[in-house]
Amino acid sequence: MLLAAQGFGRARGSSSRGIEAAARRLGLLQLDSVNVFERSHYLPLHARLGAYDKARLDRIAFASPGRWTEWWAHEAALLPVDDLPLWAWRKAEYRARDPWFPGFAGDHEALLRELLEMLAGEGPLAASDVEHEENRRHGPWWGWSAVKRGLEILFRRGDVVSAGRTRFERRYALPEQVLPDRLIGVETPRDEAIRELVRRSAVALGVGTASDLADYFRLRGDDTRTAIAELAEAGELLPVRVDGWRQAAWIHRDAKRPSRMRAAALLSPFDPVVWDRERAERQFGFRYRIEIYTPAPKRVYGYYSLPILLDDRLVGRIDLKSDRKARVLRVQSAWREEGPEAAHADPHRIAALVRAAAEWQGLEDVTVSDWGTLAGELRAALRQAPNGLADSA
Repeated sequence: MLLAAQGFGRARGSSSRGIEAAARRLGLLQLDSVNVFERSHYLPLHARLGAYDKARLDRIAFASPGRWTEWWAHEAALLPVDDLPLWAWRKAEYRARDPWFPGFAGDHEALLRELLEMLAGEGPLAASDVEHEENRRHGPWWGWSAVKRGLEILFRRGDVVSAGRTRFERRYALPEQVLPDRLIGVETPRDEAIRELVRRSAVALGVGTASDLADYFRLRGDDTRTAIAELAEAGELLPVRVDGWRQAAWIHRDAKRPSRMRAAALLSPFDPVVWDRERAERQFGFRYRIEIYTPAPKRVYGYYSLPILLDDRLVGRIDLKSDRKARVLRVQSAWREEGPEAAHADPHRIAALVRAAAEWQGLEDVTVSDWGTLAGELRAALRQAPNGLADSA
């Protein structure tokens, strides 16, 4: 039910309309800057649609003005621009208490005013475009200047909005510069907005506990439980019991109940199927952590391992790197899950996924390292296909 709700098991299509429909089914696409294989927001649609044209998603998501925009709807995420009124209440909360930069706004009121005046006079700007004495980075590469922090505070509050991205750098604008007139000043009341977000969570998850429904849009537990009670009273959410789950669960009344699932995909670490690590373990028996910040000698599975979905099971994980200069997709490690899932990790189906991923990335070859319990079988399966594999890395 989860996978059907998430758009798996459907006929694939990569038209602009099909791309947007798949994205709207998810409700949002989480953003992340890591680009070792591919940026995360592209991957959920590839998992569901196959080799679609990323430029089409760029036009939908990053054009300004456009049908999609950015905000903190889960973490930083792309979402339909018409959904912005649902977040007015949270923007008001961020104005009252900033959890990211406490005290910064009060200490830099003049800077925030200057930034708003600059955007009013010059139009959309990236942080790097702003000429200001406070626009100096501090600390390591992720250290933000005061200008960047100020723009992010204004962005979270809704005083400025995204005007798209250039080379993945967000551009900021005043709402009236890029948003449709129909959205300017429009706010959905808090209780109504939370109820709608919980409803959408239930539609997107197929089946979930109260904590699952809260996590999808990062809602508070008490607000979520209130909304669930109201939706249940209206007959829109139905209580269910799932064997092995300690908490009560809920389904939307229109949820599909497929008798089987046929799917094959490599999942982003920030795909809704696995972004809640506790739920992924509870539903699939799949304990998942990414090891980007783990020192290399201590990594168990690799830098940026992707869960492997075959039908209704997570059967393994694979660490991919797009070597764009050499035009090679490098499989840095490949693992099958232990226990009952191990027998379902078909190396030939996984090899087909890897070949398709390489082609989608415009890469001409694949190499497989020796690291991982699936590496040898995957290498052998790739060798059985023409142009499937270079020598082991």
